Amino acid sequence: MGTRMEVAQLESRMNTEDYRKLQSLFLDTSGESQSLSRTEFIDLACTSVGRGSKEEYGLLFDSVVVTQEHRGLLLDSDAVKEEGRVDWGGLCSFLLLELSDKVKNTRTSNVPCWKPPRTLTCPHRDPIQKVLYLQSSGQYLTVCKGGTVGLWAGEDVSLLHTHRLQNSTVRPKDLWVTDVVLLPNVHKVAVSFTSKEVCFYDILSKLDFSCKYKLQGLKFTPWCLDYWVDLSHPDQAVLTIGDTGGQVSALYFTSAQISLFERLSLRTNSDSADIILWDDLVKGKHRSCYTVTHRAHEPAWVRKVRHLGSLEAFVSCSTRAQSSMVIGWMEKGSRSLRVTSFFTKRGVWDMDYHRGLNLIATAGVDHQVLLWNPYVTSEPVCVLSGHANPITAVRFMQTKQQLLSYSKDKVLCLWDVSSQLCVHRLEGVFPKTQEDTHTLLFLHEEHQLLLLSFNSLLLLLETMKEEKRTNSHEHPVTCVLYNSRFRQVVSSDSASTVICWLADTGQKVKQICGCHGNAEISAMALDGTQTRLFTAGTDGEVKVWNLNGRCLHRMNAGLGRAVEISQVLLLKRSILVMGWERMLTVFRLHSFSQSFVEPSEWKGGVQHRGDVLCAAFQPPQTLVTGSYDGEIIVWNNSTEKALRKLRPHAEREGDNKQLGHFPDSHLGVSGKENSENCIAVTRLFFLPGRTSVAAATGGADLVSCGGSGVVRFWNSLRSRLVGQFTAHNRDLGSIVMTVSPCGKHLVTADREGTLKTWDIQHYCLKPADGVTKELPKLLNSFRPHLDRVTHLETCIHGDRLLLLSASSDCSVALSYLPGDTIGLFGQEELWCLERPGRLHPQQETEQQQRDHKGQGDPKQGGERSPPAPSETYADPDPDTSAESEEVGMKDKEAGRKEPLSNFFPCITPEQTPSADEDGEIWLKTPEKKFADTTGL
Repeated sequence: MGTRMEVAQLESRMNTEDYRKLQSLFLDTSGESQSLSRTEFIDLACTSVGRGSKEEYGLLFDSVVVTQEHRGLLLDSDAVKEEGRVDWGGLCSFLLLELSDKVKNTRTSNVPCWKPPRTLTCPHRDPIQKVLYLQSSGQYLTVCKGGTVGLWAGEDVSLLHTHRLQNSTVRPKDLWVTDVVLLPNVHKVAVSFTSKEVCFYDILSKLDFSCKYKLQGLKFTPWCLDYWVDLSHPDQAVLTIGDTGGQVSALYFTSAQISLFERLSLRTNSDSADIILWDDLVKGKHRSCYTVTHRAHEPAWVRKVRHLGSLEAFVSCSTRAQSSMVIGWMEKGSRSLRVTSFFTKRGVWDMDYHRGLNLIATAGVDHQVLLWNPYVTSEPVCVLSGHANPITAVRFMQTKQQLLSYSKDKVLCLWDVSSQLCVHRLEGVFPKTQEDTHTLLFLHEEHQLLLLSFNSLLLLLETMKEEKRTNSHEHPVTCVLYNSRFRQVVSSDSASTVICWLADTGQKVKQICGCHGNAEISAMALDGTQTRLFTAGTDGEVKVWNLNGRCLHRMNAGLGRAVEISQVLLLKRSILVMGWERMLTVFRLHSFSQSFVEPSEWKGGVQHRGDVLCAAFQPPQTLVTGSYDGEIIVWNNSTEKALRKLRPHAEREGDNKQLGHFPDSHLGVSGKENSENCIAVTRLFFLPGRTSVAAATGGADLVSCGGSGVVRFWNSLRSRLVGQFTAHNRDLGSIVMTVSPCGKHLVTADREGTLKTWDIQHYCLKPADGVTKELPKLLNSFRPHLDRVTHLETCIHGDRLLLLSASSDCSVALSYLPGDTIGLFGQEELWCLERPGRLHPQQETEQQQRDHKGQGDPKQGGERSPPAPSETYADPDPDTSAESEEVGMKDKEAGRKEPLSNFFPCITPEQTPSADEDGEIWLKTPEKKFADTTGL
């Protein structure tokens, strides 16, 4: 462990240029690749690269050699075969696999802690051929070679019922089951027999397993079966059969839920099964079913078959070296096959497929587990070596990047696919049996159990219940908002789900699934009345929802294209959407007369040279936008005219800070910023309390963040960079941030889940010579998340200043400011914010008001200082905050008035129209409390 840590420390100190130097060491004078011995590597690395000591480079070299020898990853070149030498490819493999963050995390991933194995009371006297899980009843089904069926309880795996399969074709003593497969969409099981037939039994008829169909006339004995059904079209299914003649046959059903086969003749007995002849299927006499076959394994037996629905192919294996694994690819638009064969030294006993990784694992007779890319036949992706005997079974854990393998010497190995290492080895707990014992491996991930059969013996392995970290969502969280009107938190995730939480307890209130189908929700916003929720999806649409979860409007931001929307900004008479192009997409409120809304033209045209990622607004008419290339543009929102440009390196590009041309030398293709010098602006905020009058003195009134962990403070009136500092490690890439309503706290977060709270109350408040690069006071640094923080939001809840953070680790956290985590939304233990806690600082608010008194009327363009506790935070004065430029609510006379131009109100009989002194029409609604305060 110490060696790996020291090597990791060396690797973390090296930059891109150091690795280029390191790569050049492995090239000879003619430019050809070469390998290096330990001494050569240490001397050359210390001389050419530096950064580390001879001891550290020695540890790096030794780690590469040991890892390669362990994994069999040494290349085939003669030079590399020489013991104790390393080439550039070997070094890269080690760095990528051993030192990447992903691998380091997977090493600490959950390794199952097995309970003591339990031998089940088994009704079988013959070897068990198959274990199935019946999803409809939550029970397990076992079938043995002699035809005995056992039904087991799903909770404690206790025997409930036994039955014997009937087959009139053969005498009971001659009956021999070779395989069984479940047909869940038609509630049947298909059973193959050595009598060269496949029988279909109904499992709903009081468990008497009545035979409905008999598929007869097969040329060879069917030895293995597989069944696949299209979940979106349950009428379409495929039954795959592998036989002892080396033939693989696929039966494609086109109307499975109506009838698997067409009845060609009337039954003579109501209890008898329909006889289906194989030749009739081949000749196409059954229009609801057709066959596709290949004989690539001939003359070897087919040991396992599997249909891969996502690839439109079926894969099979045998112990014949030349056809160890074969994939039959269905040609599009036809019923013909294209066959590809995979070679191993001694053939394959078993195989499995991981859908997420698109990898096939084969259990080798030569003691190795091979991982294959289905499209690459020349060689496996990697070799997992660790067994000392032929491997009889492999099973992927689909919810993890892990693999189970079992060998003839009764050793069970758990492999981490990413690191290609055996992370757990279980032996000595399995019963002693004969060498030719038929072993079956059944994994049920949902119940965290493993069933192993040794002939007629059934062994149960269960894992200890894992203490899981609280997940607020099932998928990465993308955005979080606070609804002050209903005192709730609203969060969204990458699976297009929106959840509402009670801020006082952390309890879930309501959940809306599939808001944008399968598209990720990338941004959200609430209107000024806190009664309309805007969700932006990667499908290119922005949807408007009411409090009951009903979609009122669909805004066609992407013009029919799937685009990446990064922000939705709500203003008084328009809505701005941005993230995927150089010009703002604007929707005028007068366009919302229809449910499907088209965008209007942004009068300012294209001014940015990179995609616009974010924006901020300061009343009465100042709009700023930030783009991918680090440029910030100041606009007059009323005229939509660009006024000024702000750039982080403007001082090196001349004194022209008005609209004009700036060099593009640092830009990549299509205006995208070089990833090594990323200055993309991802968040923009006007600093509360710093009015335009204060900014006129030269202090900062605008803050931005983005790439390289840098936070910048700007004077938007003078187009000047006032200060900047690195809040997080530059290597962590882009960061996110938010500013508290009082303007005292700046909160930043990175991709490791770390949050930092900074005191910026007086930071860059007054002008200074040059750009201030001192750090503001760091109030707290804490880590409520395990992965990238995607969104931050501060809010005043009652008399408390709170922080909301959303993360890719599927959690939403609530914290006090400056930093004390209260909990994660969705956790079992509910919190109570009514208990004494950290209060919103009244003294700071009053001091803030005194500091800025006389610096300008807030209604003349600046944001007002934080209100006193007697003021209402849910409905700020519409003339004194950015949020107020959204369509808000006005308190007039005795009742609450809302404009008809509000976001799509539903007029009730209690509302009556009236006109104010500005000539604008309003709906007057009597003051009352909402009965439903649960939010969406």
